[in-house]
Amino acid sequence: MSKHIINTDAAPTAIGTYSQAVKVGDTVYLSGQIGLDPASMQLVDGISAQIHRVFQNLQAVATAAGGTLGDVVKLNVFLIDLGHFAKVNEIMTEYFTAPYPARAAVGVAALPRGAEVEADGVMVLG
Repeated sequence: MSKHIINTDAAPTAIGTYSQAVKVGDTVYLSGQIGLDPASMQLVDGISAQIHRVFQNLQAVATAAGGTLGDVVKLNVFLIDLGHFAKVNEIMTEYFTAPYPARAAVGVAALPRGAEVEADGVMVLG
């Protein structure tokens, strides 16, 4: 199977040596997104705004790959403060509906550009 690189201007451009997503067959691997505004490439202010922006960025990449966040089967969330776990759950319901994807939430020491939250995922189309 060949791999297809997914790229969209509706999400932040890669800030490293990675693609926004890679599609292999019906599976799409969504790279980690932080709360960068795609127009300014600046981090949005505050944890709630960053969580929303992360899901909006993932949604843009999912759309570019031919899917939606409803096609996400696995989601990984990385937080520099696990005290924001409840806020992630609350905001996540605005972007995902039941049945929810499998998920991990991990506390980390730091994220790129001083972000407070990052998420990546795996999506299956079809």
